[in-house]
Amino acid sequence: MTKKTAGARGDAVRSRRGRALPANACPACGTTMREKKGPLRLPVNGEEITVPDAGHLACPACKEVVLRLDESRRLRERAIALYREKYHLLSADEIRSLRRRFGLTQGALARLLRLGGNTMSRWESGRNVQTAAMDVLLRLIRDLPGSIEYLRGRAA
Repeated sequence: MTKKTAGARGDAVRSRRGRALPANACPACGTTMREKKGPLRLPVNGEEITVPDAGHLACPACKEVVLRLDESRRLRERAIALYREKYHLLSADEIRSLRRRFGLTQGALARLLRLGGNTMSRWESGRNVQTAAMDVLLRLIRDLPGSIEYLRGRAA
């Protein structure tokens, strides 16, 4: 079973041989696909996370799975949320709240933690998830008085 992403508007798709197919046709075999909800797996930080109720299109003939763009986005967001729950990591809202509590921009906190410029944005929007080590560091900043000042004194 492979996963493909279809256009958001339901545009016609192309088969593997390059011929145009109707928007609801399977790109592998041309059979009309069906709306389904069921378990799909997605890798998060190197681990396969199963999202139990993911919406998708499935081919009844060859079992091909196709995700529309919005379904793909929801699948990723839900997989990240499940990963955070499983490992008891700070949520996107908790990270945003921590940053705001210290009056920092996303870029400023990223620099203090020696992260890439867009990393905080990705964590706060739920597009990516922090590692367990970064989660510990964020909790230290949140819970240990003076930790921000310590990092400011040593920021590169």
